[in-house]
Amino acid sequence: MPQGPADAIDPGALRRALVIKLRHHGDTLLAAPVFGALKAASPALEIDALVYDDTAPMLAGHPAIARLYTVGRGWRALDALDRIAAERRLFAELRARRYELIVHLTEHPRGAWLARTLGARHSVAPAVPGRGRLWANSFTHLYRLPMNARRHQVELNLDALRRIGIQPAPEDRRVTFVPGAEAEARIERLLAAEGLAARGFVHMHPASRWRFKCWPAEQSAALADRLAGAGHRVVLTAAPEPQERALVDEIVARAAAKPLNLAGRLDLKELGALTSRARLFVGVDSMPMHLAGAMGTPTVALFGPSGELEWGPWRVPHRVVASREHLCRPCGNDGCGGGKVSECLTTLPLEQVYAAVEEMMGEEV
Repeated sequence: MPQGPADAIDPGALRRALVIKLRHHGDTLLAAPVFGALKAASPALEIDALVYDDTAPMLAGHPAIARLYTVGRGWRALDALDRIAAERRLFAELRARRYELIVHLTEHPRGAWLARTLGARHSVAPAVPGRGRLWANSFTHLYRLPMNARRHQVELNLDALRRIGIQPAPEDRRVTFVPGAEAEARIERLLAAEGLAARGFVHMHPASRWRFKCWPAEQSAALADRLAGAGHRVVLTAAPEPQERALVDEIVARAAAKPLNLAGRLDLKELGALTSRARLFVGVDSMPMHLAGAMGTPTVALFGPSGELEWGPWRVPHRVVASREHLCRPCGNDGCGGGKVSECLTTLPLEQVYAAVEEMMGEEV
């Protein structure tokens, strides 16, 4: 048996732990395996989560999470007294839990402050270059982020547990998302009203909050028409943000065979319930792509400047479609030269994407 670190902890001796992930929706969802792996290592352990309020649905209902606490995205806009009151309420609730372990999964300074003030016996966080002694001395354990390594974000999150001696089993690395009964029921009603059966449609989510990650609208419309021509119903989704809805509106306007447009009409739980019923998910590097993977839906993912090894579909049948011509990718830039337009995506051929769709459809039959 491989040995863990000399300063490994005994998770079975702990009563409560707090896992902190203060990032965007997709990042929060990809932290879900940390809860499952920690619970598997210590079934009696109560594990709480601290996330931003808008990302809470990504973890709500997770079977390994006892309590879900949130930091308000809008707290910074509050006046000083209201913000102090909100912070004091949250701190009082966390302190009352008497955590013995804090697992901090980002470089957010709040994690260091909580590790110092909540009195946990053990705390682990990433080693962040340039943060100095204040950061390093806030935690009992630091784990190293690999330099220039192509490593999936799920594994990077799990490295926090490996650092304290917990080796996640393969079956504990699954991304879990729970839509809930209410969301499931609404999607059932919506699909029935449209004459759509489970596995009777292709779910396309062409939008992202970052436009430089998106395929052009004319290409998405052509793909929707190609799918319709092959006998597949297409359902389009997007977040409620105006720029995402505008992209989908343009796709629908360009498409000859009008797909069902649900852009901005579903909350996060309903989006999960919808994609779980799709025969195939097609989308760009965005949270809904990770959500499709969590729901076990076969996926075709379009990648441009971001890296598929770090952010690709996790543990689900999939095809990644990326440019074969642009050797500069993945560059991590917000468009070529920072210009918000990614040539490796804008020139991605329809035929290459549709070929991946056909491959996935063929494997699924």
